[in-house]
Amino acid sequence: MSELHLHHLENSRSFRILWLLEELGVEYQLTRYERTNSYLAPKSLERVHPSGKSPVLEVAGLNPKDPAEKTSLIESGHIIDYLMAKYDTEYKLHPKVDAESQAWRDYDFWMHYAEASAMPALVMRLVFSKVVERSPTLIKPIAKGIRKQVEALMINKNIRTALDLIEEKLSKDKWFAGSEFSAADVQMGFFIEAANAGPGLDEVRYNSTLNWLKRCQGRQAYKAAVEKGGKLEF
Repeated sequence: MSELHLHHLENSRSFRILWLLEELGVEYQLTRYERTNSYLAPKSLERVHPSGKSPVLEVAGLNPKDPAEKTSLIESGHIIDYLMAKYDTEYKLHPKVDAESQAWRDYDFWMHYAEASAMPALVMRLVFSKVVERSPTLIKPIAKGIRKQVEALMINKNIRTALDLIEEKLSKDKWFAGSEFSAADVQMGFFIEAANAGPGLDEVRYNSTLNWLKRCQGRQAYKAAVEKGGKLEF
């Protein structure tokens, strides 16, 4: 039995880990979960980890007193760091830690930027869209009005700022850590996929970003992750 067991929730950040496991080519067990009618994670995930969220990567062998015991790792960034330290020993998917290296600084920056700055506004937009979608008919016009105001005052500007920063980076470099694909591209992928949902990104304003997305989606590991875990649909 594999020492890795990924608990993957459809249309969630756990797609990152599924994709990265395929990039690494390591053996793993996969359990796939569907969202509820309320677009929430099912209660069954709480039995895997109290957070009830995904990704959860169960790893055997981390407890020296009981090597068979499985330790549950959560948070995309933390899981990615673990996988890089454990399995990417030849530095094919992440640069060596080196404060003087532009590649490492870029890699580290985008690994943190994905969740710290890029995702919050986008998550807020997704939440408001689901609130409107599930509002009773009589309340729906009010919900739409509130969503419109919040998007205009807070959400849209922050998303555009993030996308403009991303476009500037990708107009200069092929990948987020420079000339080579890395786990930073996997980490940033979820935000860009979600931002491109619906009408899609402006093809002129975000040409480099969309070309980057096509390169990612053309990778065999990405295609394998879609086949096993489902396509990201927002």
